[in-house]
Amino acid sequence: MAPMTLPQHLTMTSNRHVEHLIANFRKRRPIRAGSLIITVYGDAIAPRGGTVWMGSLIKILEPLGLNQRLVRTSVSRLVKEDWLTAEQVGRRSYYSLTGHGQRMFEAATRRIYAGPPQEWDGTWTIVIMPSGELANRESIRKELAWLGFGVFATGVMAHPQPDADALATTLDDLGVQDKVITMQASEAQVSTQTPLARLVNECWKLDELGESYELFLKHFKPILKTVCNGKSMDPAQSLHVRTLLIHEYRRILLRDPQLPAPLLPINWSGTAAHDLCHDIYSAIHGSADEYLSEFAETADGPLPPPAPYFNQRFGGL
Repeated sequence: MAPMTLPQHLTMTSNRHVEHLIANFRKRRPIRAGSLIITVYGDAIAPRGGTVWMGSLIKILEPLGLNQRLVRTSVSRLVKEDWLTAEQVGRRSYYSLTGHGQRMFEAATRRIYAGPPQEWDGTWTIVIMPSGELANRESIRKELAWLGFGVFATGVMAHPQPDADALATTLDDLGVQDKVITMQASEAQVSTQTPLARLVNECWKLDELGESYELFLKHFKPILKTVCNGKSMDPAQSLHVRTLLIHEYRRILLRDPQLPAPLLPINWSGTAAHDLCHDIYSAIHGSADEYLSEFAETADGPLPPPAPYFNQRFGGL
């Protein structure tokens, strides 16, 4: 593939904080290429039709430390895992989300780009897996954990504010909607909050999660300061920062049950991380899309513009 020549308005300019962020990412071993490609699809490609030419994907990822061979190998693995499907047009390969990939992205997108948290009425959703009736108990546990449910006891998982649509879809996909028991519950007024607070912290490992959010804040606060000080990033930098921003945030957030405020520690760092992510994303998403419009291709030409739902991310861009 011939080296890419950027138009003058899209050429890379020096930005110390951006260069430091990218350099640190490139030093990671191993670089989990498949996970980064998933981030690019979910954040940038899915809202713009869901299909992109392999060459475009290579150009996007090369500055982040993924060479052509690694991208091709990782995409092939994602095809085998039913995340992507390939279409050959002449000598070019175009990759699209599968139906499975689209469903997974939709569920993740609702969590990653969520707006401000809603008020909690104190109600819990409980899923009970009767003993001896479920051959795929471990699969159910993993899927519910991905939705943020925690294990309260053997065969009992709970969440205070789950995505009801995602829960229904998951149980239906697993074929267990008539084999598990789903109910609503609330804490009795006679009980104290101490045992519940202890259970919540242990069940979801909030201490570890908080440390991950603190590290995220440490890495990206300099980027926010750059934006707030009026220092612009060119479109290529904006796309790479946006990709790493969502990649790092996604890796933490999908471990986060997103509990309502009354169940969280005081000064919960996840709140600050959400606000920082929103502020950076709002400032650079347009510039990043300028780069995508210029260089990312489908079989029919440039990527289509973002779908209307894109501008509703984080409660509104």
